[in-house]
Amino acid sequence: MGKLSDRPALVTGAGSGIGRAIAHAFAAEGAPVLCADIVADAARRVAGEIAQAGWRAEPCEADVSRGDSVRDMVAQAVAAFGSLRIVVCNAAVFSPIATVETLDEADWERALAVNLTGAFLTCKHALPHLRAAGGGSVILLASQMARVANAGQAVYCTTKGALVQLAKGMALDHVQDGIRVNTLSPGGVATPRMVQRFGDMETAQRLWGPKHPMGRLGEPEEIARGAVFLAGDDSSFMTGADLLIDGGYTAW
Repeated sequence: MGKLSDRPALVTGAGSGIGRAIAHAFAAEGAPVLCADIVADAARRVAGEIAQAGWRAEPCEADVSRGDSVRDMVAQAVAAFGSLRIVVCNAAVFSPIATVETLDEADWERALAVNLTGAFLTCKHALPHLRAAGGGSVILLASQMARVANAGQAVYCTTKGALVQLAKGMALDHVQDGIRVNTLSPGGVATPRMVQRFGDMETAQRLWGPKHPMGRLGEPEEIARGAVFLAGDDSSFMTGADLLIDGGYTAW
């Protein structure tokens, strides 16, 4: 029996990086997992990996910026597993490095639509099912950039800071429902997004790793262990909190 046995979970942005690691970690702890991603092949690949390991997972193609897609995603999770106990809002977009002055309006709107509104829509449709199941855990993937800023990333910092406040508000609104809501804030993590930004992982480690006092990027599995903690009973006295796993980035 794992820490999350018989606690069905929904993970958005599960097709790669941190989302993929969280889906694997949840499944290994006994949770059936709906692996949702806007890239259908990625969702199927991760669900297939989990199934091949002997655990239970279902793929789902979903665009979290669209209410109808999110409603269908949540309905699929409940239909597949009978209930919903854990929700992880991890889907996010990579925004161009730009100042507010130079950022295109469409990039601003897309970041808000996916990073922030996507979490709102997912929770809006999932919360009634968590309540019906007797409670559960909601985890919003924020960032160390919710606490500090970085030049050229104003829009990203804005969305991640807003997620911290969204979680606090939902935590107060739903504490009587037995629903805990927390944020999980990674530092820089060695994911495909780092390759997208820096060109290759070696360059990402060389340029971004030293920003962290520990001298390296985090690994997706290190963040996933934090998600398991927040999803299960080990964090039963936590709600409205932000779990920071950033290699000391904000301690400078």
